[in-house]
Amino acid sequence: MRQWLFPIVAAVAVAAGAYQATLLATPYVLMNAAIKKVGERGPENRFAFGQMATADNQPIVRPSPDLSYSTCAFNLAKGPVLIDVEPVPDRYWSVSIFDARTDVAAVRSDRDTGGKAARLALVKDGQKAPAGYEPVRLDHDRGIALIRILLADPAEFPVIDAIRRKSTCKVL
Repeated sequence: MRQWLFPIVAAVAVAAGAYQATLLATPYVLMNAAIKKVGERGPENRFAFGQMATADNQPIVRPSPDLSYSTCAFNLAKGPVLIDVEPVPDRYWSVSIFDARTDVAAVRSDRDTGGKAARLALVKDGQKAPAGYEPVRLDHDRGIALIRILLADPAEFPVIDAIRRKSTCKVL
């Protein structure tokens, strides 16, 4: 029995280490794939404005057919990234910031801003947000900003599309 004790303990230690490594790496691997997929729709640090969501044209998740989506794969390597979200009157809208670990760093909506624009500065430690921007501190350089706008009727998409295209994602 003693001759099997070390191999059993070693196998359990290796299995526990592999399990922990998988738990730690999975969010980064998944978000890296999402950033790459979103990046194919438009340049880094710039919003990509797609058509109305369908199961065929959304690269990551099954979309909601009554939401309009805009995405920005951001990178803070060259400095803070400023997110300006144009408000859509009389509609629910939100902007969500996801970091490289898939954590939600910030969410703002028309309810939080009182119907005014959301102005977020994505910054790392040691960086400051410019006046008029709410700082969102991130521990990672990369991530995704996602705008969602609720449509009551698909026919109103052209009007909503014109408004949402005023939203920006850019390096300071």
